[in-house]
Amino acid sequence: MAPIFGAPIFGAIDLGTNNCRLMLGVPSSNGFRVIESFSRSVGLGEGLAETGQLAEPAMDRAMDALRSCATRISRYRLTGLTAVATEACRRAANGPDFLAKVRQQTGLDIRIISGREEAELTLESCSPLLRGAGTRALVFDIGGGSTELAWVRLDGGSPTLISFLSLPFGVMTLGACTPYSCFTDRGFDAMVETVEEKLWEFEDIHRIGREINRAGVRLLGTSGTITTVASVALKLPRYRRPLVDGILLPGEEADAAVETLRSMGRAGLAAHPCIGDDRADLVLPGCAIFAAIRSVWPTPEVGVADRGLREGMLLRQIRGGRRRNSRRSNGARPVASLPHSPPA
Repeated sequence: MAPIFGAPIFGAIDLGTNNCRLMLGVPSSNGFRVIESFSRSVGLGEGLAETGQLAEPAMDRAMDALRSCATRISRYRLTGLTAVATEACRRAANGPDFLAKVRQQTGLDIRIISGREEAELTLESCSPLLRGAGTRALVFDIGGGSTELAWVRLDGGSPTLISFLSLPFGVMTLGACTPYSCFTDRGFDAMVETVEEKLWEFEDIHRIGREINRAGVRLLGTSGTITTVASVALKLPRYRRPLVDGILLPGEEADAAVETLRSMGRAGLAAHPCIGDDRADLVLPGCAIFAAIRSVWPTPEVGVADRGLREGMLLRQIRGGRRRNSRRSNGARPVASLPHSPPA
């Protein structure tokens, strides 16, 4: 660990339905510089759609990952830390109890955020990719337990949220909405139709298609689904973030990549170097959500972002710190270090 002399250090934890992620960064001219990151697949939402509860094995996996986060954080003196939980803890009846146990055992104070705040944080992280993108943007984040869409105004300086939609469908939960396998045409099409029904309700309110016809809408996706689609469209032998984050894919190429992924079958997806066995069952539900978005809103191009809640939380903290520092000269008060191990 390289020492960070005098620089304020901010941290962000995103406890999602499938992954637990940590990022630590220091402010820079481009926003922030990452000094440490951590991500682990924990499957916190496993079985949630059927039981309405977080399962014990899933909570154990998440707790282990959060202990690792706490240990990493304890090596630094943080200026600020934001830790959030999303759809799995929002939906589970025992979600608040689990987070209380996390706080007791790790010292991490994780709060459950709404779908609106999740969409706002995603927009915060993606704002740099929307400069010069037109007058409107539709930003989507396909998560493990939910999908957030942000309908955004771009013609007033900083992106402004007009409206948002939080769908109870993610790569881990969409499969529970249909009895058919996503690896069959019948199952995949049923998933697309399930999502489309909700999207058309949003379209009927906001008439986004009319704005698309005026060539003023940027469709921008951020999630493992869209970055996987981009990797396949670009024919990357292995995933490389610098080649994916911020690119614009022609719509036809994005749609063709979805068809390529569908044709692989589970074994082919598991063997793909940009996917792997642990994500093989999650890719096609994500592609079904993406296909539904493309069906309702067929823009000529699709923007791709490899960034999300963690980046949004860091940028929000850094911006808030700069505002405080403009009013006082002594800066923000550092938060207390977390213990290396759970308290007895």
